Amino acid sequence: MNAGVRQEAHGASLWHAVSRNRRDRPALQGGLDVDLAIVGGGFVGLSTALHAAGRGLSVAVLEAEIIAWGATGRNAGFVVPNFAKMDPDSILAHLGPERGERLIDFAAGSADLVFDLIRRHGIDCNAVQNGWIQPAHSSAAFEKVKSRAGQWARRGRPAVMLDRQEVEALTGARGYVGGWMDRSAGVLNPVAYARGLADAAEKAGARIFEQTRVTSIDRAADGWSLKTPSGAVRAAKVLLATNAYGGPLHPTLRRTYIPLKIFQIATAPLPRDIRSRLLPGGQGVGDTRRNLFTFRFDADNRLISGGMHIFEPGADARVPQAIRRRLARHLDLTDLPPLAFSWSGIAAVDPDFLPRLIHLGAGLIAGFACNGRGIAMTTAMGKVLADWASGANARDLPLPFGPPSPIPMHSVVRYAPNMLLPWSMLRDRLDHASKG
Repeated sequence: MNAGVRQEAHGASLWHAVSRNRRDRPALQGGLDVDLAIVGGGFVGLSTALHAAGRGLSVAVLEAEIIAWGATGRNAGFVVPNFAKMDPDSILAHLGPERGERLIDFAAGSADLVFDLIRRHGIDCNAVQNGWIQPAHSSAAFEKVKSRAGQWARRGRPAVMLDRQEVEALTGARGYVGGWMDRSAGVLNPVAYARGLADAAEKAGARIFEQTRVTSIDRAADGWSLKTPSGAVRAAKVLLATNAYGGPLHPTLRRTYIPLKIFQIATAPLPRDIRSRLLPGGQGVGDTRRNLFTFRFDADNRLISGGMHIFEPGADARVPQAIRRRLARHLDLTDLPPLAFSWSGIAAVDPDFLPRLIHLGAGLIAGFACNGRGIAMTTAMGKVLADWASGANARDLPLPFGPPSPIPMHSVVRYAPNMLLPWSMLRDRLDHASKG
């Protein structure tokens, strides 16, 4: 790795380094009785705390490290209100018309909810709601993109098609066949946003504890008992909002998703003449490649992108440089500035790439919503989980709900995305070579 690159390894990222709204919060000491206990101080937990406290519930958030320590603080900061793999028509076929339409509506308004919360609570997180662009890397991908944009547009969403020239003008990237844009999407600083949600939740009455690892959750006569090293919480209802960072707290949950390690990089700030060519409107980009190519800028004109590894040994040093080379190649940047930051995080990926609620007992639920669409989906999930905490039946919420469903042969399947990455990269190259 180049000298001078900051490789953040323990709960930190570019966003932790540049965000200025950090407030230390105490560890739980002694006992506490609440209506709702939330395990995890990421987007799901904080959004749920804000919305539940706003409805008059007593709420405690128990975070093992610091706010935004997990995937919340390690992502690229895209706010995208659609699904990573499924489009509306396939959602309807998968879930049926009633539940499908409710899930589609849930996703469609998720970015607007994020930016509305930012405005309402005055959260300073460099939020830009100028859209998210998905360029098509091949003719076949462009046909799928046309269908996707059309399905969302028919539902009244601000989805617009882009031809080859429009993609190049908006992104500065050459070689794409076309693409589409959702104008309601955007980008932000995820750590600053999470800290702003935490501040707003506390103003609404929630209590947030850091360095408070939950060591056990047990049934109690009137709900649940949560133990920590220096205290205990009795709660009528409990939400596990740890995503892929739950550790041994509920071992069955760990077999219901694929833990996907994603690397992110940020270059030093780009010179003004180069920056003016790339993403002049400040959107985020995620293309149609199987080996997904993403890029965006932060508020200081650092260029940000991400990627996966094939082999774990040496990946922390090897993969960030590979991502930088890919950026330079795809964006025609022979003088791309050196890396300034690199970091990684674990995303929880469901087999069907949909958000879901998992029933773990009466009054005990887990929420998973990332699947590459973390910020928008998790914020929206928190709002509907406040309905559940206030008395709504989880089956009436607009999200798939059911008991844990462990993935068969999970110990092997969990490595499939990394093992198949070379094949995905080869297919992307073949698609590109044969595009019309």
